[in-house]
Amino acid sequence: MVVSPDPAPVNGLKRPHRSHREVADELRDRIRSGSLRPGQRMPTQAELADEFGVERGAIREALRTLQGENLLANVSKGSPATVAENSKHALSGPGGVKPQPTMVGLAPRIAAAFEADHVEIDALCLTSISLTMAIGEPLRQIHAGQRNPAKVSVRVLLPSRSIDLAFPAPVDSGDDEGGQVHRRWLDQRNAQGQVLRHNLQALRSSHGIDVDVSFRALPFTPPVKLYLLNGSEALFAYYTLTRQSEQIDHEPLEMYDAQGAQSMLFPFHQGDGLRDTTFVEQSHLWFNALWGTISQDLELARG
Repeated sequence: MVVSPDPAPVNGLKRPHRSHREVADELRDRIRSGSLRPGQRMPTQAELADEFGVERGAIREALRTLQGENLLANVSKGSPATVAENSKHALSGPGGVKPQPTMVGLAPRIAAAFEADHVEIDALCLTSISLTMAIGEPLRQIHAGQRNPAKVSVRVLLPSRSIDLAFPAPVDSGDDEGGQVHRRWLDQRNAQGQVLRHNLQALRSSHGIDVDVSFRALPFTPPVKLYLLNGSEALFAYYTLTRQSEQIDHEPLEMYDAQGAQSMLFPFHQGDGLRDTTFVEQSHLWFNALWGTISQDLELARG
């Protein structure tokens, strides 16, 4: 590998108050255009922070984002990162971004969404466990004074309590066992939704943030999970079922279920080509259609 001895030129104008997502977008465009070439050394983090008018932490997040897309190498080293030798291949592949398990990929995207003045999150899922966990980091950042959105709007579609779930479900669907599995799922759904709503609504009194959290119930079990962020990003994953043994009321039970936190999350970003832009737009249309037609108001009550 031939590495340029000199850092790549810093050509952009210094613009303050840019997010790490915007920094990553700009650097990605430079790699795509060829102004940053494979094997070329990047500017130092200090130089990039000075150019973009941001803290070095934002630069590090941007560089890690591009490393996750296989566009940069040696990001964690002491010396400046280098443009990956296979960066052109990574950019030309579908989407250009590697899918990650939900437990890994969702939290940083949710945190990035909270950099906006008006945060908008729509989610379709089975219990909202992953969403509740992912929102923990931006909540911490708000309480630490690192984020200060003016408004947070969250809409969540979950299965109705009144339907027979396709999953989780016992392998041998006896009435009693099916009821036990359903009650456990319902307790998880309600508990996670209540925690999510409480943690977000608490921002009203603690930070004066305008918060709106809404839940609606679907008449079917969603085979996929979907997260829509700020109207510009869609994260999509399949619920893949496995047969597993679980303890229900202290008794082992064979059941079909999906480990949602392990589901591979595929990211799509508006502006990253026609495919991604169309997917984001159609995902919003689909979500809004479900929200406004066959779903019903959901009460997060036990029982």
